[in-house]
Amino acid sequence: MTDTSALTPEDRKIVTLARSARARNGVPEGAAVRDETGRTYVAGTVALDSLQLSALRTAVAMAVASGAKSLEAAAVVTEAEEVADEDRAAVRDLGGPDTPVLVAGTDGEVRLTVPAG
Repeated sequence: MTDTSALTPEDRKIVTLARSARARNGVPEGAAVRDETGRTYVAGTVALDSLQLSALRTAVAMAVASGAKSLEAAAVVTEAEEVADEDRAAVRDLGGPDTPVLVAGTDGEVRLTVPAG
């Protein structure tokens, strides 16, 4: 469990953005990532017949497509208890193994923080 009062304002922001994306789009997960310049990228789950992407992988793809060179942090709002290995791998590919991934419940409370690696 993570003490949410110990989160930086920037980390609280990406959790809030992830929660908003989930609610606004009516999708199972919302995610947000912050790049090395402080820019944020927000996404929800993509569930098309021809394309299935988790919210976190979609947010990482958006960051890459926008020219991000690295990630400082990632957040996902989900009902799942943990982050899928594929999601952590996407964060690790861009941010490195020590990039923190904040996992929050649908209420926005961060349940745990795991390294991407």
